[in-house]
Amino acid sequence: MAHTERITDGPSPGAGEPRSAFVLTATQAQTAKALVNIFETSAVLGRYDQVTLIPGDTGHLTYGRSQTTLGSGLLHDLLAQYAANPGARFSRRLAPFLARTAALDLSLDTDATFANVLRACGDDLVMRETQDVFFDTRYWTPAVDAARKLGLTLPLSFAVVYDSRVHGSWDRLRDETTEKDGSLQKQGERGWIQAYVRRRMNWLATSAREDLRATVYRMDAFQRLIDQDRWGLALPLVVRGLEISPATLSEPPPGCYAGPAPGTRPVAVTSPLTRGLDVRLLQLALSDAGEPVKADGVFGDQSAKSLARVQSSKGLPASGVADPAQVVALVQTVFG
Repeated sequence: MAHTERITDGPSPGAGEPRSAFVLTATQAQTAKALVNIFETSAVLGRYDQVTLIPGDTGHLTYGRSQTTLGSGLLHDLLAQYAANPGARFSRRLAPFLARTAALDLSLDTDATFANVLRACGDDLVMRETQDVFFDTRYWTPAVDAARKLGLTLPLSFAVVYDSRVHGSWDRLRDETTEKDGSLQKQGERGWIQAYVRRRMNWLATSAREDLRATVYRMDAFQRLIDQDRWGLALPLVVRGLEISPATLSEPPPGCYAGPAPGTRPVAVTSPLTRGLDVRLLQLALSDAGEPVKADGVFGDQSAKSLARVQSSKGLPASGVADPAQVVALVQTVFG
């Protein structure tokens, strides 16, 4: 059964418009989340495997579909929730890092092994579903509640509130908008949201923090939707060059690999480049061996050079090519 958020309280959507029950459909909710996914990881469905470190970001290392942060302690909460699941494939690999994330150990910002384990976790369906539940609980549900409390009813309005809950400072700028531009009852919903977007845009553009100034594009995107009168978030939408449509909302999430299984093929530099679950796990094994390789699931020249060095250290021909048996042997060290 499709999940819906029923919005029935608060003032009418615009000045002079009648009050009526409103049901936020599952697709509208998914579209609102997709907007923020695009802002956070440049993907409609979000990048569950993405690890980011932006200079000057007070949250420090960030991870996942909606980029939860090490500095806030929420990254620890997400990882602990995942690791506690009996089906979590990487719970043992994460165990040494849980105490460090709980302690807000900022040296994890540059811990390559930790980053590679996080990337590999993105292939685990348990992690992706854990992220969905986590981000809905932490951000989406509070955003829906905040919007309802204020009296908002339009799908685009919910998306704006959700973005602010994820990005930060919703309460402050909500109150500032009401105080300086007028209440929702006075302006109507569309007028109030437009005032809020303008005020938030100015706040971002004039921030002392460079990382916040760089995110003014979020409000530019919302202003464009307002200018196009897309208050209902009817599909398709194009946001920052990415199409949100029934087709893109139903695709597999990008950067996540369900296969092939390790040992079903050799791994080598090819054209197009070899990519998949076996490559990701092989890269994680190389990272464990101390190699400076990024476990992105794409086998390129750097991965081949790292593999050749590991082969040489084991007395094997340093070919940079792993046959199926060698792939299995190396990957077994990941879960051994």
